Amino acid sequence: MSAPGRPVLLVVAHGSRDPRHAATVHALVRRVRALRPDVRVETGFLDFNVPSVPGVLESLETAGVRDVVALPLLLTRAFHAKADIPAVLAAAPPRLRIRQAEVLGPSPLLLSALERRLYEAGLTPADKSSTGVVLASAGSSDPEAIAVIAEIAREWRHTGWCAVRPAFASASLPRTEDAVRQLRELGCARVAVAPYVLAPGFLPDRIARGAAGADVLADVLGPAPEVARVLLERYDAARRPVALAVGA
Repeated sequence: MSAPGRPVLLVVAHGSRDPRHAATVHALVRRVRALRPDVRVETGFLDFNVPSVPGVLESLETAGVRDVVALPLLLTRAFHAKADIPAVLAAAPPRLRIRQAEVLGPSPLLLSALERRLYEAGLTPADKSSTGVVLASAGSSDPEAIAVIAEIAREWRHTGWCAVRPAFASASLPRTEDAVRQLRELGCARVAVAPYVLAPGFLPDRIARGAAGADVLADVLGPAPEVARVLLERYDAARRPVALAVGA
């Protein structure tokens, strides 16, 4: 249960027909609960999986909850964060006070999680200067989301990698296999693919197929401790009162 006056944290996941997706989401939520046992954390899915977001909101209202922070389990602020989730939350029971938190990315903690996954896949810090990395995201038709991925790649390059190239599994170019080839042509001694995705599923599987020509394929971010910490950062930011400007 949440401490008195502390909103319930509702993690809003996309959902997938792939059972690995929901299992990974639940593993991440368990890590969040372990970090903050004073916060009640619930999970709702937009599609394919149960419980649904509307179902969770109705249950919370019935249980007497009045304050909720809805946190999109998304890495970029694209269509789901801008349209789908606000529409679902707008249809919630009127007695609920719901604040939508920011999406998870970008965050320095997520870059740390990406490096964690690369090291778990076999790289070491000593490999950085000779390794080119493909930052492989799901992709989006939203220009803002694509620009964010490109900026993350530029920022990550400055931490010592030979090169970092963004790639996309859908909606945008280049594809993972194209970015792998570009890094080979650039002369990087080895090429690694870092999926910038939260859970397994159709598009992460496409990234994995595109990584066939790489030397290293990292796992998805999943329940990495850094991801759990970002969730709680976004929750805390959303539940804080908005400061008014002087003279407002």
